[in-house]
Amino acid sequence: MNAQADRLAPDTAMGAVTLLVGDLDGMTAFYRDVITLQVLSADGDRVVLGRAGRAIVVLQHEPALRHAVAGAAGLFHTAILFETQEALAAALYSVATRAPQTFTGSADHLVSQAFYLTDPEGNGVELYWDRTRTEWSWTHGTVEMATLYLDPNGFLREHLTESAAGGGTAQEAASVGHVHLSVGDVETARAFYVDALGFDQTAAMGGQALFVSAGGYHHHMAMNVWNSRGAGPRMPALGLGRVDLDLPDADALGELSERLRHHGFEVRDDGRTVSFDDPWRNLLHATAPGRG
Repeated sequence: MNAQADRLAPDTAMGAVTLLVGDLDGMTAFYRDVITLQVLSADGDRVVLGRAGRAIVVLQHEPALRHAVAGAAGLFHTAILFETQEALAAALYSVATRAPQTFTGSADHLVSQAFYLTDPEGNGVELYWDRTRTEWSWTHGTVEMATLYLDPNGFLREHLTESAAGGGTAQEAASVGHVHLSVGDVETARAFYVDALGFDQTAAMGGQALFVSAGGYHHHMAMNVWNSRGAGPRMPALGLGRVDLDLPDADALGELSERLRHHGFEVRDDGRTVSFDDPWRNLLHATAPGRG
């Protein structure tokens, strides 16, 4: 396998995150009215929400499922990336006015400014904005990130315009910037997400957390053991349904399949989508434009 074929294509991006939900109406209202996403499609037991035509969160109604037991692997948070501080401020203002009890914290991570909350079914959500890449600091392949205090009220005073508060940024694009998972251990996560899947490691916190990306982003995915150390494979439960990866072309998708199989992981290919499970049965789907 050539050196390039052992990494994910640099312009790989995150696609939508699918959540299995018990209360479809309540969760749709939350992501629409509080998080400021738009309903892109609603078909029976499946609702797709996003911005500017791009899917961000897919809600799949699974009323027979129950919440996972404490300490299980699964979703830590879905991180929604806003393109301007003004649009992020509008979303934060919406949270503050419509569902302040869901807010769990904020941080300046040097590469980004982030606000955290929990949706009505216990799924973590991050709302964030990136500083330009030229402002990020790298040392020997590791990006410098920190958790510094970020005053949400100060952020609103600085960036919330009257237009944004009135919904003026609702049409602006947003996307899944990264997905953070709860896993059983970091070494197994590194073997899967870096060695087999082909992400680059961008940061690590000992045996606690791992950050990975494609193309020099600070992180497209992260895995931590903060709530889930020692967790085994997931049982069916509410919460994470699947994580989507958007690859640039069919060649990149073929290389991904080949890499995973080479490392002994099962890959399912229906001609359009390549799907596979990580070691904790978190489901991932990879697609490329024009395939199938």
